[in-house]
Amino acid sequence: MASIDSFNAKSPLQVGGKSYEIYRLDALTQAGLDVASLPYSLKILLENLLRTENGTDITADDIHALANWDANAQPSREIAFTPARVVLQDFTGVPAVVDLAAMREAMQALGGSANRINPLAPVELVIDHSVIVDAFGTNDAFQRNVEIEYGRNLERYQFLRWGQNAFDDFKVVPPGTGIVHQVNLEHLSRVVFVNEKDGVATAYPDTCVGTDSHTPMVNGLGVVAWGVGGIEAEAAMLGQPISMLIPRVVGFKLTGALPEGSTATDLVLTITEMLRKHRVVGKFVEFYGPGVAAVPLANRATIGNMSPEYGSTISIFPIDQVTLDYMTLTGRSSEQIALVEAYAKAQGLWHDEHAEPRYSERLELDLSTVVPSIAGPKRPQDRIELTDAQQSFRGALSELIGHTEAKPQGYDNDVEQTFPASDPPSHAESGPSSKEPNDHVQQAPAAGRDQRDPVSITLNGTQYQIDHGAVVIAAITSCTNTSNPTVMIAAALLAKKAVELGLTRKPWVKTSLAPGSRVVTDYYERAGLTPYLEALGFNLVGYGCTTCIGNSGPLIPEVSQAVTGHDLAVVSVLSGNRNFEGRIHAEVKMNYLMSPPLVVAYALAGTMDIDLFNSPLGTGKDGKSVYLKDVWPSASEVAAVVESSIESGMYRSGYADVFAGDERWRGLPTPEGAIFDWDAESTYVRQPPYFQGMPRNPEPVSDITGARVLAKLGDSVTTDHISPAGSIAKDSPAATYLTSHGVAPADFNSYGSRRGNHEVMIRGTFANVRLRNQLAPGTEGGYTRDFTQADAPVSTIFDASTAYIKAGIPLVILAGKEYGSGSSRDWAAKGTVLLGVRAVIAESYERIHRSNLLGMGVLPLQYPEGQTTESLGLTGEEAFDIIGVTDLNSGDIPKTVKVKAGDVQFEAQVRIDTPSEAAYYRHGGIMQYVLRSLLD
Repeated sequence: MASIDSFNAKSPLQVGGKSYEIYRLDALTQAGLDVASLPYSLKILLENLLRTENGTDITADDIHALANWDANAQPSREIAFTPARVVLQDFTGVPAVVDLAAMREAMQALGGSANRINPLAPVELVIDHSVIVDAFGTNDAFQRNVEIEYGRNLERYQFLRWGQNAFDDFKVVPPGTGIVHQVNLEHLSRVVFVNEKDGVATAYPDTCVGTDSHTPMVNGLGVVAWGVGGIEAEAAMLGQPISMLIPRVVGFKLTGALPEGSTATDLVLTITEMLRKHRVVGKFVEFYGPGVAAVPLANRATIGNMSPEYGSTISIFPIDQVTLDYMTLTGRSSEQIALVEAYAKAQGLWHDEHAEPRYSERLELDLSTVVPSIAGPKRPQDRIELTDAQQSFRGALSELIGHTEAKPQGYDNDVEQTFPASDPPSHAESGPSSKEPNDHVQQAPAAGRDQRDPVSITLNGTQYQIDHGAVVIAAITSCTNTSNPTVMIAAALLAKKAVELGLTRKPWVKTSLAPGSRVVTDYYERAGLTPYLEALGFNLVGYGCTTCIGNSGPLIPEVSQAVTGHDLAVVSVLSGNRNFEGRIHAEVKMNYLMSPPLVVAYALAGTMDIDLFNSPLGTGKDGKSVYLKDVWPSASEVAAVVESSIESGMYRSGYADVFAGDERWRGLPTPEGAIFDWDAESTYVRQPPYFQGMPRNPEPVSDITGARVLAKLGDSVTTDHISPAGSIAKDSPAATYLTSHGVAPADFNSYGSRRGNHEVMIRGTFANVRLRNQLAPGTEGGYTRDFTQADAPVSTIFDASTAYIKAGIPLVILAGKEYGSGSSRDWAAKGTVLLGVRAVIAESYERIHRSNLLGMGVLPLQYPEGQTTESLGLTGEEAFDIIGVTDLNSGDIPKTVKVKAGDVQFEAQVRIDTPSEAAYYRHGGIMQYVLRSLLD
């Protein structure tokens, strides 16, 4: 489609003897529009519209509307955003490539050319979600886990190798390289993108969408990027702009600097709590002010990474000298850095700490007030000051196990416990836990536990005792923190001090180190810190997402037996970004997020039932108690090691040939051809059913009548509750399917690794072990009631769905607030539609999941303001009619539809927010819409 330049914005930019074509924002100023006071992020979107104006999808009116943005107005104007590139990880990337392969066949079947299905924007996929912590605590753990990973995922990896060859502009970063977000931050992000065509080099802001909700990590570089579902990413790959409403923008002013003893993790948990309370779902968050310069790039990335945890679309920092310094450190070329500086200054994108852009809402934080914190036991926004950690844990435990008990003698929660900002964490000379503990026996009974003795276990011939609160997983993992050298070095220095004093981890703790890139282990080696981490069991287990996404592997067998046999409420501690129920490990009921050095500290303590400020971590080799203050490194110690051990050559060499892979990857047998040859016996990659019998033109949409409720759910149901994730339980419907196909339980692998097989995935949808379906009270997990049978017996959700589909009965989901929060899991929507669900009725939605539901042809509806399932008296046993959906056939978007549920009637709000979303729904989904549009 031809480009239009209504504002004569196209202009040359000279940088170092090279000429670039850019679309100048100040051209709009000449037209009387106020661009200078726009937030940084909206300037990026405005340039996007200027450059892609075509008179149809993007018009001069759209550009006017964005330049004249009313900061106080509620979002109502739709614009079309065209990202520069798409980033995938393998869990979501494999099904995206599966869908593209299926679209090629469908295109051919409808009379089109298969090669029309091809990425029209650069696509980079990083294989990082497949490694599982099977081996740990040994020097060969990494190699063993890689071997197991290849053995489990051979079919998937061969399929991705095929895709890399079959599709244009599609690159794959092989296994064992790093976490997608860290690779994106350290290497893939350009900050300013350059596209050369017909001898003309056009420069414009680097923007991207990714199939992981933590894609905003690169917001720390000034890159506008956010997470989308796999189906939206596929549309972007195929050249479709992303329709969005011009958002509200929250200005977050930073002042001061972090105090001694506080880390980037403490900062991000503080910001997460603040923004979740402020309610920023669907909004842009932008950091500005004099404190911005005091926030290192790695800390900015940590903050951006956590955007999904407080619900914002992005959390961005503007370009400044800190950006350029980081680009230099990570080995970007001098030409690229010069271009970024020149472009940012020419376009008014360079940060001015004195500027006060026009924002919809404002928050402010003095960085000097940030204190050591953790978050848990089941939500990342539930921040706990470290001084209150033991008390908070005891309260959560009492609530969890349903008992109350007097606090242990001497414990006083009315005494404020703090430490000066100038000092690292310290201990009191005397306190509630002054008694010397046995290093291997948890001493204090956990508050609220049953009146019984701790559980005895035998490990390597020695008997130990564990109880509620025992830390059974301690993982330094996830993109959130492993991209941050300061906290990673702090963890290693803490380990060094602990080892030198004679401490060891508690033997019931499964420890692991899974960095986001090989650069981390390079600087550990250079600093001589690796042996100390290994001495505490934090051996390298892989480069990728592990514990944070549920790939924690099995617990120590004896520990697992004690936990399951005695129903212990045990704990995981991790430096990740997600701790939702059932996510980390099915046997671990309480999960806490924290900085890497605190992960090491809790591994030494072995329990959450400890006051780290006043109780010893253990006994040193000299027989004296060792406290946290004795091993906590100072900021100056950390800075000195960072300065001496990290340099840009590490990044240049580490990423020099990042797409080539090792000999194992290069030696994989690779299928060939434009059309993929599906293996009917494969249990990893199957042809999906979305396009079977698809007509060339869409059929009219219809009202939904006689529907039954598949699940009636409460508030904060996450995509982890909906989408299959983690290990495949041996008594699950997915296990039954795999067993019937000759797969042994030892080879089940994870749901994530089998996302290319819809038969496995639909059997795991709504099957999370912590899901509570109110339609089947007294159950936990993937259960419901089957109203196709007399007396509506309890059934698995998959079996009930099968019965409903056979009977021709459509299904609905009822839910509370924040339905679909969490990761951008496309299978949370794909599994929903394949189970036969036609509509979801909720009190509110998380942005990505609502969009994904529409992308799969599921109608998202919202209860009237102030109404809920309970206030309307809905039990979930009613038959539902949804009337008024057919209004969409006229091209209109009805504001409401009439819902009849038994004797109850109400008007539900239709959450189709843009005309493009309406088109997707009318076509049965975004993939069908794109496929038909490419036929012409």
